[in-house]
Amino acid sequence: MKQIVIAALVAGLMTAASSSAAPLNAKDNETPIHIAVNPQAVAKIPPGFHFVNPGYLTVATTASNSPPIGLWASDNKTLIGSDPDIARLLAESLGLKLKLVPAAWEDWPLGITAGRYDVAMFNIAVTEERKKRFDFATYRADNHAFAVKADSAVNVIQGREDVAGKRIIVGSGTNQEKILLSWDEKNRAQGLAPVQPIYLNDDASATLALLSGRADATFGPQATAAWKVASRGQTKIVGHGPFRAWVAVTTKKGNGLDVALQQAINGAIISGQYRQVLSRWGEQEEAVETSQINPPGIVYQ
Repeated sequence: MKQIVIAALVAGLMTAASSSAAPLNAKDNETPIHIAVNPQAVAKIPPGFHFVNPGYLTVATTASNSPPIGLWASDNKTLIGSDPDIARLLAESLGLKLKLVPAAWEDWPLGITAGRYDVAMFNIAVTEERKKRFDFATYRADNHAFAVKADSAVNVIQGREDVAGKRIIVGSGTNQEKILLSWDEKNRAQGLAPVQPIYLNDDASATLALLSGRADATFGPQATAAWKVASRGQTKIVGHGPFRAWVAVTTKKGNGLDVALQQAINGAIISGQYRQVLSRWGEQEEAVETSQINPPGIVYQ
């Protein structure tokens, strides 16, 4: 499997985060972005397809308050963020209303398999293992980022030797956890100090742990790390993971909905709303030129 190092993408993201004229503010993005029905996308919905809630696209998405991917609006009851925004474009393109279901990361695989959701959008990266159970339509290209306090003495985390002996916040069951534990195993075999993974349930707790000195770094989605740098200025990005990740709308294997989702994404790219969403959430450098179905995914060695 082709593994792509995205130095140019990373450089662009870091430049964008550090050179913003004004801090990013989620409250500025609470007004929904709408799109017209896309007849080509509607035509690709499989005949007789049964949506979980008739007339709605039911989308499982993060409830962990992780801007810019997903967070609660100022009313504390409305989900906003780049994933909810893209989900709305998908639903409206397909002639449906949007039903967002806040869920935990650990819940989406079973929820899709059991038919509780039509699709899941959790900044989900395509992997070869996941492709055995799910179908994907890509909508962003993301990497994983190491972030530390702005005044931290740690300035570089680029490879496995750099994580030795550090306390690193990472999400359970994520691609970045697999990378970190794989690096740690190789480090231990060479006699290097072990990593101490720190598992926390929400982004607020992770940020507090990092800023209070209870952790040395976080390892998570590039989009989240870049947002914090641009909006708060309390952290800095010091390195990235080894893989480019195709982020995709995820649906049940073989249900045929992926083709309609791909058409909806490509239509939004052409009409401009797709770029509008990514730009207002600081993710414009992660844009794709066209959506792909089940592209080559990450393979861990």
